[in-house]
Amino acid sequence: MSQDQEIEVEALGIEVSAQPIELYKVLKIANAVGGGGEAKMAIAEGYVAVNGELEQRKRRKVYDSDVIEFNEEFYVVLCDQPVTETAREPVAKSKAKNTGKSQPPVPSAPKRPAKQAKQKPAHKGGNQKSKTRPSATIGKNSDEQTGRKRLMF
Repeated sequence: MSQDQEIEVEALGIEVSAQPIELYKVLKIANAVGGGGEAKMAIAEGYVAVNGELEQRKRRKVYDSDVIEFNEEFYVVLCDQPVTETAREPVAKSKAKNTGKSQPPVPSAPKRPAKQAKQKPAHKGGNQKSKTRPSATIGKNSDEQTGRKRLMF
């Protein structure tokens, strides 16, 4: 098959709220894997392709309309937000040259006074119930994006 031929496949749309998003996170959102560790392992072992090319970088940045293939399923990333990535320039570590000029001193953080130990009041009386937190309960609403239940404390 030549590279100029197009193939039509059915793909599941994965809606994300911001782009770029890391590849392993897309697999988690799509519920294609059980968790992030499983997603990272599948990517590292070569089971994932992005836009038709094998991808082994777990944190590869994926953008709107990228197609991900995993486990004989196709997923397309959908995002209506603009790219929020800031361009970073690589910072080169260089040794400071002694040019004879003195550099201004770096201001130090203000010093805080030492913490003093707090004394707990002695309890008078016998068997007093200690204050305990109520146990976690599952709320009525679940998170619609992930399908996970909210825990309330």
